[in-house]
Amino acid sequence: MRYTELGKTGMKISHLSFGASSLGSVFRETKENESIEAVEAAIEGGINFIDVSPYYGHYKAETVLGKALKGIPRDKYFLSTKVGRYGKDGVNTWDYSAKRVTDSVYESMERLGIDFIDLINVHDIEFQAALPGGLQKVVDETLPALFELRDKGVVGHVGITDLQLENLKWVVEQCTMQDAQGTTVESILNFCHYTLNDDALSDYLDFFEQRGIGVINASPLSMGLLSQRGVPAWHPAPRPLVEACQKAAEHCMAKGYPIERLAVQYSASNTRIASTLFSSANPDNVRRNIQWANEEPDWELVSEVKAIIGNQQRVTWANS
Repeated sequence: MRYTELGKTGMKISHLSFGASSLGSVFRETKENESIEAVEAAIEGGINFIDVSPYYGHYKAETVLGKALKGIPRDKYFLSTKVGRYGKDGVNTWDYSAKRVTDSVYESMERLGIDFIDLINVHDIEFQAALPGGLQKVVDETLPALFELRDKGVVGHVGITDLQLENLKWVVEQCTMQDAQGTTVESILNFCHYTLNDDALSDYLDFFEQRGIGVINASPLSMGLLSQRGVPAWHPAPRPLVEACQKAAEHCMAKGYPIERLAVQYSASNTRIASTLFSSANPDNVRRNIQWANEEPDWELVSEVKAIIGNQQRVTWANS
């Protein structure tokens, strides 16, 4: 396992990291004991960065993860959770106000059974872009509330997450203008943009590196696009992209090389990205992904897959 400092945070995190969204039964109904074993398998395999959110399973993921963490020494992992995106009784909600995000941090710590959060993220800032105040509210209200918690020692570092790379760049630029107040974003988490079908994140790496901002890439399978099983019914990708990825998956299988393996290897291979985040509540899948992430990809097959995906490269979608 390779360990890389996340920006200037001082946290040296594993180049493959564990996303706990699956623990919230986001993708399928899960068993609690299996979920706990998946977390333990991640730690045993060298993963030391775990990411979660109150939104995943509407608090279920944090609750289950908290049970798993009871049996793991605190110095074995860095923990990231989020604020701003929530839900209850199957209804999604968003609240990026200073009061709500401050309360949210303490609520998360209670569910997780910890007294310190290594990294707190503003979750999917594009949703605030559609709310009163727009993204400016993230800069003027959400982030300052989290910076205050950082100054108090409640959280260690502050980051932002989003599907839309341009939103991440915009907020970082606005915060850079206010460095005198200590309003500095320390990391970004972006998903589905450093994968076999979309490497748009690479266009932004210089920007983030020049500002000392750590980069986390999530969803190496592009939320199921790059899998033999194919996308779930809710996947927002346009049909031509889905079909192109299906052809690529079939090509990989014909060569005896599952596209999931190639996808994880490819996403985890970029040393300019501190970590690639995947999620699974299946301990066997966790162990397999760790093995794959420590292997060099078949670069010839990478080229073949990219050619099959063809003009659907970098085709993206709106978050939902």
